[in-house]
Amino acid sequence: MLKSKRKSAQHRSAAEIADRVHSAAIHLLRRVRREDSVSGEAPARLSALSVLVFGGPKTLGDLAAAEQVKPPTMTRIVAGLQRTGLARRVVDDSDSRRICVHATAKGVRVLQNARKRRIDALARGFSRLSQADLSAIDRAAEILKDLLRDWN
Repeated sequence: MLKSKRKSAQHRSAAEIADRVHSAAIHLLRRVRREDSVSGEAPARLSALSVLVFGGPKTLGDLAAAEQVKPPTMTRIVAGLQRTGLARRVVDDSDSRRICVHATAKGVRVLQNARKRRIDALARGFSRLSQADLSAIDRAAEILKDLLRDWN
């Protein structure tokens, strides 16, 4: 069980809580991202692959927008995914000018394995927590999920 000095959330402003969540989220992501090195793929490629696996096929422009990069950057990322057999470009049947990027079966497997390694790393960290802390994190995850769903 981890014990820390905790100031009551009732005594913090929304901005203070936002700052703490922001910092914790960044550190948590950095920690679990260490697991990605096993895949042999760069973080940018895994991130783009994640969009394709969980969001479905995308045009290069849509994928660049989703990843918040410029189209030339996404072209290079997709070229790397193609070289390693994780994605392929497919011409749209209804418009031959439109090309969509699809995750391959290998890409889905690589992404699922990377996701499992990240989740396993989180679970190892969470195993040190008390049941009360685990319940609090579970509740916070639900609250954040609801917030993100309703965010405009």
